[in-house]
Amino acid sequence: MFIDITLKVTPKLIENAQGSEVKLLTNNGHIGTHFDVMDKEFPLEYVERPGIVFDVSRVGIAREIAADDIDLSKIHADMFVAFYSGFIEQHEYGTQDYFSGHPHLAVSLIEELLERKISIIGVDFAGVRRGKEHTPMDQRCADRGVFVIENLCNLKAILGDAPSAQFTANTYPINYTNMSGLPCRVVAKV
Repeated sequence: MFIDITLKVTPKLIENAQGSEVKLLTNNGHIGTHFDVMDKEFPLEYVERPGIVFDVSRVGIAREIAADDIDLSKIHADMFVAFYSGFIEQHEYGTQDYFSGHPHLAVSLIEELLERKISIIGVDFAGVRRGKEHTPMDQRCADRGVFVIENLCNLKAILGDAPSAQFTANTYPINYTNMSGLPCRVVAKV
């Protein structure tokens, strides 16, 4: 079974995003499900990766999502590691609240993922870190060969009621050049 975990881009979604603080970014590929290029090229071998999604919805936004919120023993090199918070389902994409009040991953968790030499981090919110920490952390990940895909959706369909679930991730970025963000389509095979 295939599950599209890509945010559907609509005229209203574009209007919301262009009315926010990220108007300039939306014109450079930062719309819907995308990753920040961070001066790197997406390797074609990353198109298909073994994936795992973790349910971190219980954490909310009160604190950072930490390493002890997931089972790190299930993470291996070359994986697509996704985090289901439910945030994208509760807050309308493109709104100020969506971009500034989202959950985020603890730096120590991100470092743990980088040490495990994964390929992709996927989140159902606007970034692995908030505010001024967003871009530098995306760059740190990219420098280690890890891409961050933002604004995933439908992750609960993969999880069901389990705390984590494995799948095969198929990621297809648009073949743009000289853009700072690349919209992409991500499809899970379960």
